[in-house]
Amino acid sequence: MKWRTCVSGAILSVCLAVTAYGKLTRAEHWSEKRLKHKHKLLTSERLKRAAGLADIDLFKQELKPFLKVRVSGTPANVEVQEHIKSRMSDLGWQVEEDSFVDTTPYEDKNFNNIIATYNPQARRRLVLACHFDSKYFPKAHFIAATDSAVPCAMMIHLADSLKELLKKGSGDGAKDISLQLIFFDGEEAFKHWTSTDSIYGARHLAAKLENTKFPAESSDNFNTNELHRMDVMVLLDLIGAANPKFHSWFQNTQKLFERLSRIESDLMKEGQIPTHDPYFSKTPLSYNAGIEDDHIPFLRKNVPILHLICYPFPSVWHKPSDDESALDYTTIDNLNKILQVFVIQYLHLKP
Repeated sequence: MKWRTCVSGAILSVCLAVTAYGKLTRAEHWSEKRLKHKHKLLTSERLKRAAGLADIDLFKQELKPFLKVRVSGTPANVEVQEHIKSRMSDLGWQVEEDSFVDTTPYEDKNFNNIIATYNPQARRRLVLACHFDSKYFPKAHFIAATDSAVPCAMMIHLADSLKELLKKGSGDGAKDISLQLIFFDGEEAFKHWTSTDSIYGARHLAAKLENTKFPAESSDNFNTNELHRMDVMVLLDLIGAANPKFHSWFQNTQKLFERLSRIESDLMKEGQIPTHDPYFSKTPLSYNAGIEDDHIPFLRKNVPILHLICYPFPSVWHKPSDDESALDYTTIDNLNKILQVFVIQYLHLKP
């Protein structure tokens, strides 16, 4: 990922799209329902049960297969792919692959995004995403624990922790929404971050989904594609070190960010996580600022983005010291609970 100062007008286009939708008076199309979607709040007892689903010991087991050098195009990267596919299949999710070859500063390399969907028949998706590759350093053994082994393990742990709730479903108006996990390959630049040497997987998948019509046979005039199925993409990155700070980067997902902040404070109030300085900043950064990451190709195609990246970056960013010793498991456990409650509330699940 790379710091940047603008989003090339993409935020404006998103805002205009939301404004335009807000003025519609005809019958609501399924793709517009995300604009009015509301979380279903939990009682105190249900909140405690939801928090209790996270298990830091089980999380550590999920993390182990990712704590290795896993540069795109290498056998170790393929091993991680196979682990993700096997784990998600075992949990009963539909697993798809987006395999392709792209040119890098060194040579053509194979990439493979992995997309796991719990209920593929649901028209709308809450999307959680992260990248599973590690950055190439010719002379360093770079494990990339925060970047992004921990987010990968968080997502799989969430799928495991919520498996019984997902089976039961919501039983209400949220039944047409499901959960999708995207594991991107090739986020890291091989040499220097440029528009062509970075986010290989995200660029390829965003273009592919935009060019895939949904529904395949449709009689309406909306011309919707697979990207319209995404209520929001929640992108996780640089997570695992102590004392993280997250910011709201986009106005059209500000309320979702505030929901995370509220969940954090509610869990502290109920004694489900230790009291700490808030992870989620109450003051949004400039909406004209941002960090280049896997969300950019989707943002430019008007997918709402909730970018959960620690900023300032962890002190171990792109250093050999970004290994398991850099992790704070209390922080990770807290974030697992916050994220899992967020998903439960969004999907109207009943712990």
